[in-house]
Amino acid sequence: MSSVTLETSAVKGASLLDPGAWDGKLFDGDWKAAPKTFTVREPATGEALGQVGASDPQQMGATVARAREAQREWASWTGEKRAAVMREAARLFEANRAEIVDCIIRETGGVRGKGETEIQGSIDELYHSAALLIQPEGELLPSPNPARLSLARRVPIGIVGVIAPWNFPMLLAMRSVAPAIALGNAVILKPDPQTAIVGGVVIARVFESAGVPKGVFSVVNGGADVGEALVSAPGVRMITFTGSTAVGRRVGELAGRNLKKVALELGGKSPFIVLDDADLEAAASAGAWGSFLHQGQICMATGRHIVLRKVADQYIELLANKAKHLPVGDPFRAEVAIGPIMNAKQLERVHQIVTDTVQAGAQLAAGGSYEGLFYKPTVLTGVTAGMPAYDLEIFGPVAAVVVVEDEEEAIRVANDTEYGLSGAVQTGSLERGLRVAQQIRSGLVHINDQTIGDMAGIPFGGCGASGNGSRFGSTTNIDEFTEWQWMTIGATPTRYPF
Repeated sequence: MSSVTLETSAVKGASLLDPGAWDGKLFDGDWKAAPKTFTVREPATGEALGQVGASDPQQMGATVARAREAQREWASWTGEKRAAVMREAARLFEANRAEIVDCIIRETGGVRGKGETEIQGSIDELYHSAALLIQPEGELLPSPNPARLSLARRVPIGIVGVIAPWNFPMLLAMRSVAPAIALGNAVILKPDPQTAIVGGVVIARVFESAGVPKGVFSVVNGGADVGEALVSAPGVRMITFTGSTAVGRRVGELAGRNLKKVALELGGKSPFIVLDDADLEAAASAGAWGSFLHQGQICMATGRHIVLRKVADQYIELLANKAKHLPVGDPFRAEVAIGPIMNAKQLERVHQIVTDTVQAGAQLAAGGSYEGLFYKPTVLTGVTAGMPAYDLEIFGPVAAVVVVEDEEEAIRVANDTEYGLSGAVQTGSLERGLRVAQQIRSGLVHINDQTIGDMAGIPFGGCGASGNGSRFGSTTNIDEFTEWQWMTIGATPTRYPF
């Protein structure tokens, strides 16, 4: 893995990703030899990037016990002292930006711009989390006794378990990890095993160097058995999960049985409405970005292009032309727009959806084929309700075009899904855009933009099958990662008639 090793003065010239520090090991504040390991591979080539220590689900209790002990001390630190650690972690990410981006490209199969976006988003999460610590810590409440204060204050939840996916493994971990730790919690992170280096090792090495106390941050690696052990561990008070709706239902079920708070950010089938007064060139550009960015492997990806019939032929021609001219290949070794699908199972699923949709009566305007794990950007036209590409989250570079007669039908089709994550409207009339956008059932909606967008300072989350109403980002992180405690204060003891 020499091509992605990182140099940092924080570890006195040693490489942050020197395999000697972490290869075959697990992190619970210290790097410890693991009884088993697994290999993380580069999807574009199959090349091994490193050996990661595999966790034993039976040892989850020991990890939780260490986190519980460390959390009590960490929560007693002043807000400014904790904020300083967050800012130092952000500085370390920035100092090692180039090397970390290379690692993101190789491990996730994303293009360089995706890697840059991911590391910048992670840095932003750390700075925003540090800023949370200058917010008021509670509220002064009315008291019937003027000699007694009544107040509500926010206190850490305790231990937060974070389960992160493979598509944006660093960023989608950090948006929970950073605010949870900043607000005085301990965190146990389970990255996806396909991206356990950039999604686990890199974060652990940075936090270790930034001064996060031992035990406050831990990483557990493995499959569903490790995830279920984390969700079920009695000492873990909250679980945040980002991933598929099917797995999210299982996480919610297990968390509910154990009376844990749970924040679920799940799948999507985000509508992209093109009205008949839209700038079609701009709309096609935005629509291509929304469906093809990172091979469509994004929960907010444009799931259906809902186009008014009056402009449908022209829009489809523009969109298909963009798809045909996007270069596909290894993003670490060539200047391309589209990299590999993450694994063979996912590629087979994408191609099956495309094939079944064509067999159901849709037409291919572009793409529909692949070489290895590289799937060509695909445009499907004539997509109607009941077809796989209409109903299912594809998670591949596929644009499904649905033609509708008018604005009202566009709104109905946009809402004809169990998901509710993001949406977008393209129009030449702001008034019309607002009218349509306000009727889209989703946690996010954009006028004259595409469906993909996230920043540290916004309340991110979906509804329906896209999530349980939790929100990541901005000061909503305080709501998610702390809980209320009522406190009363009196100068003298209250006397009662007993």
